Amino acid sequence: MTKYARQILEIVNKAKEHPTAEQVYLKLKNKQPKVVLATIYNNLNMLYREGYIRKISVEGWPDRYDNANKHDHLVCKVCGKLTDLHVDDLTETLSGQIGEEMLSYELIVKHVCDDCKGRIAAVNKR
Repeated sequence: MTKYARQILEIVNKAKEHPTAEQVYLKLKNKQPKVVLATIYNNLNMLYREGYIRKISVEGWPDRYDNANKHDHLVCKVCGKLTDLHVDDLTETLSGQIGEEMLSYELIVKHVCDDCKGRIAAVNKR
């Protein structure tokens, strides 16, 4: 693994939020001023392919990256805020329903976050 890949992996694993490639780039640029955005994308893709990190794709929003630990996500359909969601593993249930062994699954639950609900309510009061 290259030094950039190790540093990118560390940034993703330590992130409290789910960073985009640009956010990873800006964070790494502080330590490695010569790094370019293409290097970030190439390394993020390699880390994802190799199973070191997860890529979360939500229509209408940039891809975000997360640690590889199994968990699911809530995504606000208004602002795109992504929050970790921990539910029981559904692999056995889903495998039984489809009648064959599954490799993995990604669960993304869409909702409207409390911040957006508050903004919507404030607009509707006017």
